[in-house]
Amino acid sequence: MAEFTVNAQRFDPYKNFKFRVKFAQGSGYVAGVSKVSMLKRTTEVVKHREGGDPSTSRKSPGRTEYEAITLERGVTHDTDFEIWAAKVWNIKTGLGSEVSLADFRRDVIIDFYNEAGQLAISYHVFRCWVSEYQALPDLDANANAVALQHIKLENEGWERDFSVVEPTEPSLTVQ
Repeated sequence: MAEFTVNAQRFDPYKNFKFRVKFAQGSGYVAGVSKVSMLKRTTEVVKHREGGDPSTSRKSPGRTEYEAITLERGVTHDTDFEIWAAKVWNIKTGLGSEVSLADFRRDVIIDFYNEAGQLAISYHVFRCWVSEYQALPDLDANANAVALQHIKLENEGWERDFSVVEPTEPSLTVQ
């Protein structure tokens, strides 16, 4: 079990607006990600009872499912989302080679920062693949908004990187 050091100066929870996403295979941070859906897992409950038990059930854990994660970012010339989505299904490749079985899965790292921009928490998401890809949003000539694209990542689990320790927060000196 990892040992934790506690920052006795920090009483406030972290804010949800400082984060970055990167592919674990080394291509660096993904450009322009503005939203990441929650990390959520659910373990099924298996109910059982023996014949001699009272009229109540016993419960034990069953299968664990990890919900898909959605990444959202502004439309740019960066083609990371599109190339990755095409590895799962690409209509132009011809019969029998529509899926790139060799590399359609990637591990993803979600880094979470404190208000000072220091890495505070990191999660490693395993064996992700793109199940949905939205290249462009609805286009509206009367709108005043950023064009966003989305990918939905199926995954086989995630875990917190306990080697990332709580940072010592900086103190500003005012003169």
